[in-house]
Amino acid sequence: MSDISIQNVLAQSQASAAEFVAFRRDIHQHPELGFQEHRTSERVAEHLQSYGYSVERGMGGTGVVAQLRRGTGPRRLGLRADMDALPIVEATGVPHASQHHGVMHACGHDGHTAMLLAAARQLAEQGEFDGTLNLIFQPAEEGLGGALKMMEDGLFDRYPCDAIFAMHNMPGYPQGHLALREGAAMASSDQVVITVRGVGGHGAMPHKAADPVVAASSLVMALQTVVSRNVDPLAMAVVTVGAFHAGEANNVIPDCATLKLSVRALDRGVRQLLRERITDLAQAQARSFGCEATVDYKAGYAVLVNTPAETALAREVALALNGPDRVTLQAPALPGSEDFAFMLEKVPGSYLLIGNGDGQDDSPFAGHSACMVHNPNYDFHDSNVARGAAYWVLLTQHFLRSI
Repeated sequence: MSDISIQNVLAQSQASAAEFVAFRRDIHQHPELGFQEHRTSERVAEHLQSYGYSVERGMGGTGVVAQLRRGTGPRRLGLRADMDALPIVEATGVPHASQHHGVMHACGHDGHTAMLLAAARQLAEQGEFDGTLNLIFQPAEEGLGGALKMMEDGLFDRYPCDAIFAMHNMPGYPQGHLALREGAAMASSDQVVITVRGVGGHGAMPHKAADPVVAASSLVMALQTVVSRNVDPLAMAVVTVGAFHAGEANNVIPDCATLKLSVRALDRGVRQLLRERITDLAQAQARSFGCEATVDYKAGYAVLVNTPAETALAREVALALNGPDRVTLQAPALPGSEDFAFMLEKVPGSYLLIGNGDGQDDSPFAGHSACMVHNPNYDFHDSNVARGAAYWVLLTQHFLRSI
């Protein structure tokens, strides 16, 4: 990639940015929750068709896949953006704030969609590549597993990819900064419900009961030892008891207590270890108090693992676009989760971050863009639309370059 071609791609992205910033703000005003992205997906599909892509609607419920073939090259590239919003009341006060009370784009998926759509037009009109480009606009990333649903509907059967990439904004990094990581980049996320059953009774006669509250309370503390005593100190793991429900009256020992856990890991082996230890510990701890425990362990999102070759390519493009001062080559792993992890279990690829702002500049975005995602004061930094689109154009042209 020559400096001239890189600057030309960025200049072209910046020249058309206003149109896609307007698009981003429009879908920000009309946010839709997972599997309800009917308006958003239809607008995306209409734009893609107008650019000359073949478009399939309705994959995974409300997902959109667009394909553009050029030349005779055999390589196939997938680029993915997410479209869904969150059930949060927006508090930004910006002119383009959500018009749907209780729903907002608090994670920047509106921006991710706009970046990829802007790249789609630029690639259709001016892109120089040889091969097949598959653009994946995914529904329901926020905990509902839209990626899995699209795969179950035949995503990679009908649109096979040799590599797949996705990009997410990240507050805390300067706007436009690119951060990459080889290997495990985001944690798995499992949900666990532990029900401890005992024998209820009168609060004045605990010796005639088997108190599940005491057993569950002891279990809360015992669960903390799973990370501190069973997991390698150099590995990451989280076991959080987020809810504890039992009883109604102060003088009644209930017959059951329920714990709800969030369990996370950055290693697939550690993830399995956590499942085994939590299950064994819950049952043994309950029995030690004369109670019984049932464990409902629901596997959520997988560990997101970026493959070496694809991450090396993503780094090369990032350095070419931004220069070394605006690229983090091996960023810290994140304890959050992403269902792009399921796609990476099927296809090699990489998931990278683009800085949404660190609050240090004096732009009107400084406060909202530096605010962490999933916060009612968050907003996507519109300046990332052009830079993110330019990144996708350069990555596509590099991956699908003529040989």
